[in-house]
Amino acid sequence: MEAFNSWLEGQNLKEQVKNPNIEVGDYSYYSGFYHSKTFEEQAVRYLLGDASTQEVWECGQFGEVDKLRIGKFCSIASGATFMMAGNQGHRADWISTFPFSKKEFGEGVKDGFQRAGDTIVGNDVWIGSEAMIMPGVHIGDGAIIGARAVITKNVAPYSVVVGNNVVVKKRFDENLIQTLLVIKWWDWPLQHIKNAVEILCSGQIEELEQYFIKNVRS
Repeated sequence: MEAFNSWLEGQNLKEQVKNPNIEVGDYSYYSGFYHSKTFEEQAVRYLLGDASTQEVWECGQFGEVDKLRIGKFCSIASGATFMMAGNQGHRADWISTFPFSKKEFGEGVKDGFQRAGDTIVGNDVWIGSEAMIMPGVHIGDGAIIGARAVITKNVAPYSVVVGNNVVVKKRFDENLIQTLLVIKWWDWPLQHIKNAVEILCSGQIEELEQYFIKNVRS
């Protein structure tokens, strides 16, 4: 059975995700029709706790691992990929990047694994088709990641990023961005989001701020 019947469909991630090392906020979704697999099957790579490693994870031998944390109201397009598991045991500062096994190469083998830290996607982030997010990256609230972008560095809030970490522009000027980061509309009670949805579907940030001051902050 196909995970998606149409490109018009999206999976609500909070309802779908089973891996205990993935955290997802309300309303975030994955639209994966063109890659035919669920979010966890297609988009999340090398993260303990998935279907293939559930027993290994539950036995506790690996301890804490880097987690994937996704905020609220995020839109993730088909084929986007989150690379996890830090450096996956490959050390660029050693002579060889090969992950030698002790069983075959002896007790002199060292564990080259290094964690990268949690991969964090903020709120109201749009990630385009086949974008690749590398381990430990933080993507700020309101950012847009272009299709097939490769993100190896942190992304500032409300930035538009394409290609290899190329920042095209900020979506709004710095004062307006700071306003949005203060009012955090995604954390409002649902009724207030519904009341303000016409403003959210516009560019009137000052009007949204006034709604916040009059109705939410008080």
